Amino acid sequence: MSSKKHRKQKLQLSDRLYPAPGEGDVDPRRYFSTHDHPKPDRKARQLCAQAQETLNATLAGECSDPVLQDLFVARVEPKGSSHRLLVTIELSSTPDSATAAQALERLERARGLLRSAVAAAICRRRTPDLEFRVAPRVEQGSKEVPS
Repeated sequence: MSSKKHRKQKLQLSDRLYPAPGEGDVDPRRYFSTHDHPKPDRKARQLCAQAQETLNATLAGECSDPVLQDLFVARVEPKGSSHRLLVTIELSSTPDSATAAQALERLERARGLLRSAVAAAICRRRTPDLEFRVAPRVEQGSKEVPS
């Protein structure tokens, strides 16, 4: 059998396995593709957990600012990639706690200290940039149960 005939026969067989789009059949290449359903990146989650633990310890211990000591890191997640981290900070629920604007201003001033603490805790060539977002802390006793 010549190579042209053999190639033509292979193409005919592949057309049976992978019908043309619009015929109603599911293309297994598309169905089993990993591009549609990416797995959560284990290393990114690990980086976020390390950063959260380090930031909580740094805010509670190394910062001499009382406003920063009252803050709590609720969540750290990658923003786009793991080169930039979005840090969600919760405010203290005490009556004399700072406002969100004050907390963001103090966090921006302490960004270098916080970033260097994260750099010391992780094993990466480049330290991720930190972006802060403040969320009010929800008191545990004030949760309402919908009826």
